[in-house]
Amino acid sequence: MLDINFIRQHAQEVKEACINKQLDSSIVDQLLVVDEERRKLQLTVDDWRKQSNENAGLIKQELAQGKQVSQELVNRGKSIKDELKKIEPELAANEARFTELMLAIPNVPTADTPIGSDESFNQVLREEGKIPQFNFPVLDHQTLMEKLDWLDTKRAVKIAGFRAFFLKNEALLLERALLNFALDSMREQGFTLLSVPTLVKAEAMLGTGYFPWGQDDHYYTQDKQILAGTAEVALTAYHQNELLREKDLPIKLCGISPCYRREIGAHGKDTRGIIRVHQFNKVEQVVLTIADEDETRRWHELMLSFAEELLKQLGLPYRVMAMCTGDLGAGQRKKYDIETWFPSQNTYRETHSASYFNDFQSRRLNIRYQAKDGSIKYVYTLNNTVVASPRLLAAIIENYQKKDATIEIPQVLKKYF
Repeated sequence: MLDINFIRQHAQEVKEACINKQLDSSIVDQLLVVDEERRKLQLTVDDWRKQSNENAGLIKQELAQGKQVSQELVNRGKSIKDELKKIEPELAANEARFTELMLAIPNVPTADTPIGSDESFNQVLREEGKIPQFNFPVLDHQTLMEKLDWLDTKRAVKIAGFRAFFLKNEALLLERALLNFALDSMREQGFTLLSVPTLVKAEAMLGTGYFPWGQDDHYYTQDKQILAGTAEVALTAYHQNELLREKDLPIKLCGISPCYRREIGAHGKDTRGIIRVHQFNKVEQVVLTIADEDETRRWHELMLSFAEELLKQLGLPYRVMAMCTGDLGAGQRKKYDIETWFPSQNTYRETHSASYFNDFQSRRLNIRYQAKDGSIKYVYTLNNTVVASPRLLAAIIENYQKKDATIEIPQVLKKYF
């Protein structure tokens, strides 16, 4: 969440952020009204509590002097308690509403984020790699995988429903190789590797900013746990309610997990193949750093470069996109997407997403650190995809297809077979 003092002082800027992110800007005014009421109620409660303490002190003083407590003080004490009984519940209800509204205020995009309502306003920053040229008809990844007995969607749909799939034989080995390559790459960059919980509490979803906006996009258990759509949730919340030390920052975490997404895009889009699926595997990188936006932007570029280097080693053409305000998550301040080339579609498709949040997530999760000067600050958080399968797996299969419908294994993955 944002600092309430920032919202008070930059209300119009926050409203514009809501509008540019396609959210309701009236929530800012609602918050400011509730905030003003809350502060007035708090002053009143504090005053009554002060009077209560003073009255109790006078009673103790009379008792210490061996006097009988005056009826006036007794009546005064009862009157103060009655007033507090009336106003304290009002303050509690107000504070609950204040928290609810604070959690619904989005982050403010950076000044260099393109303004736009949808993906058509995203900007291509650069294209990397050589697009492969084929001297034979290009096949899509589903056709190739079915020819090789690498994929079964028909039986999967019967068992698990729409967009389910079985990876078979060498496809599973190729996926394992890809995930292991990603983990090894991040370990070389000094990241701590973790296997993370897939089932998380609502507090973690609220803390990372997926809730309240994405509550309908996730699966729930009967125990009110949520199936996370990314390891980012567990990794970012790893130090929830902790006080860290500046000398231990940045903290670099890399997690691998299955991911689950109930909402997977427009109805009827990408019904063929394994581009849009409800369950997939992903390696994710998360960094917690000092409260300095210049340092955060440096890390944002660096984390993007880790993913780019991986794609370069895989020999996959890609492009880097600056995402517009309408394509940002509510909590994101700035985001890059990497789109990898899919020959069968003759276009690039999103495979990676790199975002930073400043203290938006850490305030919600209460992750702070003691700076060198002794002050207490909230950490700044970032995340980026390393590998998401099966989408990147599909890109490899399409880009490395041969005339006889076999697949060449990328050189960097051969050692994993």
